[in-house]
Amino acid sequence: MILNGYILVPEAELDSVKRELIEHTRLTCAEPGCLKFVVEQDGEEPTRFNVQEEFIDRDAFEHHQERVKNSRWGSLTTNVSRHYTVVG
Repeated sequence: MILNGYILVPEAELDSVKRELIEHTRLTCAEPGCLKFVVEQDGEEPTRFNVQEEFIDRDAFEHHQERVKNSRWGSLTTNVSRHYTVVG
């Protein structure tokens, strides 16, 4: 499963999202089946973060989605606008 896209973070929440992104990335990369997880702040639009994820199969991807829903990242990013395409 491959996810590509971006998130838009409200400016008032930018600092807290950037801080939590470090732990979110660490936890995601440690998940079984995670092949790639890259979230990078856009060079021209600071409230935009480009996202690339790759998981070995649908089960691993769905496990990740479920973990995120119940995580600090999930609660911290409820106001984030997500724009993704998922293939696989």
